[in-house]
Amino acid sequence: MDFRAILMGFGFAVLWASAFTSTRMIVLAAPPLTALVIRFGLSALVAIPLARAMGQSWRLNRTEWRTVILFGLCQNALYLGFSWVAMQYVEASVSAIIASMMPLVVAFLGWLLYGERLRPIAVAGLVAGVAGVTLIMGVRLQHGLDVPGVILCLIGMVALTFATLAARGAGGSRNMMMLVGLQMAVGAALLLIPAVLMEWGRPVEWSAGLVWAFAYTVIAPGIGATWLWFRLVNRIGAVRAATFHFLSPIFGVGIAAALLGERFGVSDVIGALIVAAGILMVQLAKLPAAAPQPSIPAARAIEGRD
Repeated sequence: MDFRAILMGFGFAVLWASAFTSTRMIVLAAPPLTALVIRFGLSALVAIPLARAMGQSWRLNRTEWRTVILFGLCQNALYLGFSWVAMQYVEASVSAIIASMMPLVVAFLGWLLYGERLRPIAVAGLVAGVAGVTLIMGVRLQHGLDVPGVILCLIGMVALTFATLAARGAGGSRNMMMLVGLQMAVGAALLLIPAVLMEWGRPVEWSAGLVWAFAYTVIAPGIGATWLWFRLVNRIGAVRAATFHFLSPIFGVGIAAALLGERFGVSDVIGALIVAAGILMVQLAKLPAAAPQPSIPAARAIEGRD
């Protein structure tokens, strides 16, 4: 993994984790599904013309259209839909911790449903991840954690696992920005009717903070993080790219505490570090072993120098 890929991974983790804080600011002032429809619509209006200016085409192949539809459905409509509704009732840091469990769930389901072999380090990572989340949630339940909100976050996180799998098909696409814009349009279309039926007539508490949070969410996590994720998958592969998810619980809790003043107790710090360690162990277990290097005489023989 080269230095540029590491910078891209850290950048993606920061942008992705910061979305929970800006989302919390939005849903406390505006109807969440309606805000999501507007966000997706604005993101599409920015990303699609930008993709055209970059010479990209909206005449996609079958694999690219599959990625657009599945990513738009699973990440935008389901994961973000459930998560934005839930964050009316749970803190941004709670949603970030739950969403960061996605790599752990992927590994567990791979073993449970498909019989994929788990290396000892992966088993240890799963145990650590569960222990870290249990520690954080157990302490927060004593401080009035909203259980229905947590359940909505969990449902969204399951949908996020399918969105991550869908991203694999886009790794080599030359139309990445177009894919980002079109999957935003898919998310807006799918959430439009639920937003009208469930939130019609709900007021919006306008403020400078709401406008700032909304603009940031459209540009940074909405377009920037998604585009950066596709680029990272293309550069180092989906398995190695997913390794950077181990930073999400740390950044998610830290950013929410810094900007929103959310709880940042000892149990949160320890729990986030344990979850991060568990995610890292699971992802490291998936990395292929390095091929053995030939000896110097063997290498010379191969090159025909002997």
